[in-house]
Amino acid sequence: MKYVESFTNFNYYSGMKFIHRLLESRIDNILSRDKSILLLGPRQTGKSTLLVEQITTNLEYSFLEADVRRRYETNPELLLGELKAYRTLNDNTAKPLVYIDEIQKIPAIMDTIQYAIDQKLANFVLTGSSARKLKHNRENIELNLLPGRVIELRMDALSVLEMSPQMLDINDLLLNGSLPEIIQQKNASDKEELLNSYVNIYLEEEVRAEALVRNLASFSRFLTYAAIGAGKETNINKLSEELGLSRHTLNEYYRILMDCLVVNRVEPLTKSPSRRRLTKAVKYLFFDLGVRRIAAGEGLRLPQKYYGDLFEQFVGNEIVKLIHLFLPQAKLKYWHDHAGPEVDYVIEFNRQYIPIEVKWTETPSRSDARHVFKFMDEYDCMTPGYIVCRTPKPVQLADNVIAVGWGSFISILKDKLASE
Repeated sequence: MKYVESFTNFNYYSGMKFIHRLLESRIDNILSRDKSILLLGPRQTGKSTLLVEQITTNLEYSFLEADVRRRYETNPELLLGELKAYRTLNDNTAKPLVYIDEIQKIPAIMDTIQYAIDQKLANFVLTGSSARKLKHNRENIELNLLPGRVIELRMDALSVLEMSPQMLDINDLLLNGSLPEIIQQKNASDKEELLNSYVNIYLEEEVRAEALVRNLASFSRFLTYAAIGAGKETNINKLSEELGLSRHTLNEYYRILMDCLVVNRVEPLTKSPSRRRLTKAVKYLFFDLGVRRIAAGEGLRLPQKYYGDLFEQFVGNEIVKLIHLFLPQAKLKYWHDHAGPEVDYVIEFNRQYIPIEVKWTETPSRSDARHVFKFMDEYDCMTPGYIVCRTPKPVQLADNVIAVGWGSFISILKDKLASE
């Protein structure tokens, strides 16, 4: 007797065309090795759509649904009985593949999942839009993240490498970002409406539902300032004075954004062989530039001087996506000497560095690379170093530095990281 249960109220499509993702082959490989997956990513990045399109599951659970959530909150071990029943009804054939959406809603069920994996009752594909409650419960005790049993993957907004040519409008990407549903809208007002909904509903709902902050008004003000200051060195003392919030509170708010996968933290490189005095402030990149713009309260008509900063954040986000996909051991940092020299991004891997300077120009020159030269003179670097800009063709600026257009750079970096 064959028995398969699925929930018909999983509606992931909204009339949108499915976009193939770079993660697909990795998911296939992991499942073929009889492993389970924990796929984390911000809301609306396409986690559920990808899984529904790519894999066939035997049992499905959505913890976004209140009635489903209540059922397992009160009795997480009920899941074990259902898995055993499935095996019995299917004559104990191959292990079922179980899909659980928004796993962070019931973090205690991770222990049950571990037991099921250890007893070879099932394999799992788990998705989540927040890592916060998967790290700590209310008593601040470490929860079970299934080390060695589950492969953790990250889903970001669309990479340039996943977009069709008609989507590659740099001005649109800087203003509206690359969430799958947003980028497929043809009408500018529809994009704006959806982005406003994301910020005003999804982000607030995430914070409110997880009971992450007591004062939503102060967090909302902080979110605006954080979005405006994205990509810049963070001055917590100044922000504390402007918002009237303690340093501890602000650091906790940034931690919430990181745990909810809304921002990525970029650390400064602080070691200098020549004993330069380097900055120690961190930077934060919003995972999507459209979400950042709406959270900052900015419209579509931005001054031209903003585009250089946005382009720098765009390139940083693309680097983060590639690191998540191909080389999670690598770290994205930046380098800033208090005397002036600064390199926008430095990829650190195996004690070597790839320096990357970002320029909003179509005609790069050797002077654009002067800080990259200083960095490469001091550190052990993989060559070449890069100036990422809008040049239509690569330009050799020196033996060890090349200027490339942003699309070419992302392809080059993907191959470099995937080969490590």
